[in-house]
Amino acid sequence: MSVIVNDSGFVAEDFACGFVDHDAAAANDCDYGIDLPSDTAPEALAGLNNAPMIRIDFPSSADGRGFTLAAMLRRAGYKGRLRARGHVLADQYAMARRSGFDEVEIDDALAARQPEDQWLARANWQNHNYQARLRG
Repeated sequence: MSVIVNDSGFVAEDFACGFVDHDAAAANDCDYGIDLPSDTAPEALAGLNNAPMIRIDFPSSADGRGFTLAAMLRRAGYKGRLRARGHVLADQYAMARRSGFDEVEIDDALAARQPEDQWLARANWQNHNYQARLRG
């Protein structure tokens, strides 16, 4: 099982369409979400603007390539849902939101180690950044 985290805390999965990998998405003309690995080449992001959801994998909490992919998708005009999946820590939640992610999907073991209150402490991600602290 997995746990979905957004600014409200731990929420139920509400995307019922399923996911396919990027190569299969090109062959399908339906409303599947698209799974992208963290090593997706930037040029592979072209043409994904109509996907209802894109889920980017984080194989390690030290692998920040997913943040870059999310920011690139948003700058290219992607308006759908973006989900980070995998080893994203509560401390990284604000960075995930600032990069363009709408939500994070973590496994039950990580949710047990980092309960909902730790994620909610970072849910006010727009106000708690170094620029806001410098402005006073």
